[in-house]
Amino acid sequence: MAKILDMPKLSPTMEEGVLATWHKKEGDSVEVDDLLAEVETDKATMEFRAFDKGTLLKQLVGPGAQVKLGQPVAIIGKPGEDVSALAAEAGGAAPAAPKKAEAEEQPTETPRSPRIESGETAAAKPRATAPTMRPAPIDKGNVLTRTERDAAAIGPVQVVNGERVLASPYVRKVARERGIDLAGAQGSGEHGRILPSDLDALGKGELRGKMPAAPLARVDQAAAALAAPGLAQPEVRPLSPMRKTIARRLTQSKQTVPHFYLTIDIDAEALVALREQINADLAAGAKKAANGAEAPKPDKVSINDLLVKACAAALRRVPETNAQFTEEAILVHQRVDISVAVAIPDGLVTPVVRNADEKSVVAIAREVRDLASRARAKNLKPEEMSDGTFSISNLGMFGIDEFSAVINPPEGAILAVGQVRDEPVVKNGEVRPGKKLAMTLSCDHRVVDGAVGAAFLAELRDLLERPMRILTG
Repeated sequence: MAKILDMPKLSPTMEEGVLATWHKKEGDSVEVDDLLAEVETDKATMEFRAFDKGTLLKQLVGPGAQVKLGQPVAIIGKPGEDVSALAAEAGGAAPAAPKKAEAEEQPTETPRSPRIESGETAAAKPRATAPTMRPAPIDKGNVLTRTERDAAAIGPVQVVNGERVLASPYVRKVARERGIDLAGAQGSGEHGRILPSDLDALGKGELRGKMPAAPLARVDQAAAALAAPGLAQPEVRPLSPMRKTIARRLTQSKQTVPHFYLTIDIDAEALVALREQINADLAAGAKKAANGAEAPKPDKVSINDLLVKACAAALRRVPETNAQFTEEAILVHQRVDISVAVAIPDGLVTPVVRNADEKSVVAIAREVRDLASRARAKNLKPEEMSDGTFSISNLGMFGIDEFSAVINPPEGAILAVGQVRDEPVVKNGEVRPGKKLAMTLSCDHRVVDGAVGAAFLAELRDLLERPMRILTG
């Protein structure tokens, strides 16, 4: 029996996504765990895989469509099944063809996704075969849907030397908005298909600036209203799903979580020396293992890797910091899973180092490097970005001395780390060159009291100023 496939939750904070590419077409056979489509979420480009086997009978949304969580996206069943009733129930049935008399006045419509526009409401209608709720079809009348408005902004499909440019409507729309000419471009997708991830690279080359930007009416009007007469208009950058989620979650964090901040300076001279010694040993070990051949690129340990290990040890010593607030109780975690903030072009993601207290510094370095690389490529799995118990945000590589970070709910604290600074220090009554490192702990006061936060920082300072204990403790 045919069934409707709803958009699943592909990341912990996902509320909607952009269906970037279909990997199965109507009529294709589908097995369990087959890749159906790629979906751009607030975190990364995720794989939408099949939970059932059968035949893909109908796609209810096209490439580039904005899809809500739980919205119907496809129908799967046995070959030849009549799915017109299910398609109508899902709101994805193709509209009736216009009468001949009307055809001259109205353009032919394509099947549209069941988007509900701002200001529109529709009663939820349950499907008999599942307990989920889904929106009823919208009576369009004379009102254009978002999908139709977007289609108008996309413009005509580009054809180069008689061949259609392989790009989804979403990619063409974004390219038009950014002023990127897709003609002659070879994308990284199947058969040279241009993917959303290719647009940044294309925008840096000769392809930029050959297409007029599509109008973004409301955004452009807002930009114009902010600019004084005679001044240049600002560049308009539409919000990505990730940026929308960052804005929502951080606003919620600052409005609902009572933050307070504790800052310390540590003597980082021994920490820097230990890092240099570890990296020298790793390089020597790689050279020895090569046995005269060209040595592979050795592992390297960063200050941040040592901080992850040190924080994990400090959290074991002061477990009240490794906690989160709920309306019923404070949860003190028995695991130490540290979220590491990674900057990517679209915003910020926080991949998680699981059981950081049980791993060596070198193992942490390898894992953080792998997670950061896949985060920038938008290839992280949802479980690799969720359920951390403590966060570290390090801006030292950007020359920042000190800052305060916003807590990443539901975690109870986040450590903001600046750069290692060369400055005079007093030791044994003498002033001499030294190294300092400032760190600020942002605490959820519902979970972490001032004394608890101070105790955590004291343990962390002790570990970092006697860093051999990080390796042995």
